[in-house]
Amino acid sequence: MFRKTFGACATVMVMVSFATMARAAEPEKPLAVFMQAKLGHSQKLLEALVNEDFDGMAQQAQKISLLTLAAEWNVLHTEEYQQQSREFRRTADAVKQAAQKKNLDGAALAYVDMTMKCVNCHKYLKQVRMARTDFPRGEQFVLQP
Repeated sequence: MFRKTFGACATVMVMVSFATMARAAEPEKPLAVFMQAKLGHSQKLLEALVNEDFDGMAQQAQKISLLTLAAEWNVLHTEEYQQQSREFRRTADAVKQAAQKKNLDGAALAYVDMTMKCVNCHKYLKQVRMARTDFPRGEQFVLQP
């Protein structure tokens, strides 16, 4: 009985190990890497906020704002998506401006607003993906209205 159980556990462990190695061997997808960079800057921005590091806030907000101008950012070509992108960039710029004025409360409020814009845009993209059967499931997608 022990041998059968041990054998079954060993088989499962080997299968999980191979699956993990296969997943690790997959190349990272460009959009995923891009979004991870955005997340990293957002986390550093939050860290700068709680530490009252105004220079760090301004730098991270600027980096986030610049990301919105990159080609990888424009995953959908609709007026709604373009509007959401502009609003997100505006709030990132508001964080930077507040940081430059050493206005911690203003920077914090703009950060919260920026985060809400981010969440709302991701919600919008999910709705578009669910509604459209031609919406690609892959990493690089650009749709025309």
